[in-house]
Amino acid sequence: MNLRSLDLNLLVALDALLVERSVTRAATRLAISQPSMSASLSRLRRHFGDELLHRVGNQYELTPLGGRLNRMVGDVLHGAERVFGSQATFDPETSERQVTVVASDYAMAVAIQALCADLDRHAPGMHVRVRHITPEFVGQGDEGFRAVDGVFMPHGFLPDLPHTDLYQDRWVCVVATENPEVGERLTLADLARLPWVDAFGGPRGSTPAARQLQLLGVEPVVQVTADSFLGVPFLVAGTRRIALLQERLARRIADRPDLRILDCPFEAVPLVEAFWWHPVYEHDIEHAWLRERLAVVARELDGEVLDQPVPGRSG
Repeated sequence: MNLRSLDLNLLVALDALLVERSVTRAATRLAISQPSMSASLSRLRRHFGDELLHRVGNQYELTPLGGRLNRMVGDVLHGAERVFGSQATFDPETSERQVTVVASDYAMAVAIQALCADLDRHAPGMHVRVRHITPEFVGQGDEGFRAVDGVFMPHGFLPDLPHTDLYQDRWVCVVATENPEVGERLTLADLARLPWVDAFGGPRGSTPAARQLQLLGVEPVVQVTADSFLGVPFLVAGTRRIALLQERLARRIADRPDLRILDCPFEAVPLVEAFWWHPVYEHDIEHAWLRERLAVVARELDGEVLDQPVPGRSG
């Protein structure tokens, strides 16, 4: 397709129409007349050979193509803003750049919390937007990375993209304090017998430690699956369930009286958290500065002492 033959302003109209699902509201959003927005919709319909919006009862709904475009056009506009907002020089103290990252709640509680504290000191005008990671995003490969500044994820899930390693973490087991079936130490037999809470289950979401259990002949009986690590303690407390949790996160909930943190009864492969980005940002001056700050934050995190017992930990 020859972009020179297209009016790229139609992308802005398309975004407004797909979000608002109304010509009137889309025109109001862009502060243009309704006839102008109607004309843009007509041009978009001719280009795509699709209605994009169609009436169902008293309202408009997106066609299947409109729904697919709705998931794409926002990312395209964000990328365009990034291109035309680029500058030859960069002053972090006055920058108002929005940094968009994708991460699990575990990464938010550890790496992004530390990064935001650092940015508050060195780039107070920057705004960080965190999008929750999903197995579907991981399955997109590098295509989903173009519209975000980067992704916080451990090794073993993402394609071969530029990245910087941040820190290592260990896996621990979490059980309810009053679980009568668990003693001072866990065994592999306990892991096979007890029901599990699994975070981000499935082939794309399963952690390397969980996959390692299967190689040891333990097939966890998953009773609850949650797309959250921070939610795991709530789903374990007061039940027979067991779960794996990152030790840095476990330390943040170790003072809960209804939970115990135990050593894994096997040598769980350590987690190596990393920050990944698309190659198009490799020479972006602002992005390079952000990576430098992450490197500073990572050194501080990696210097934390994790060989001391977790409060309330057994084993």
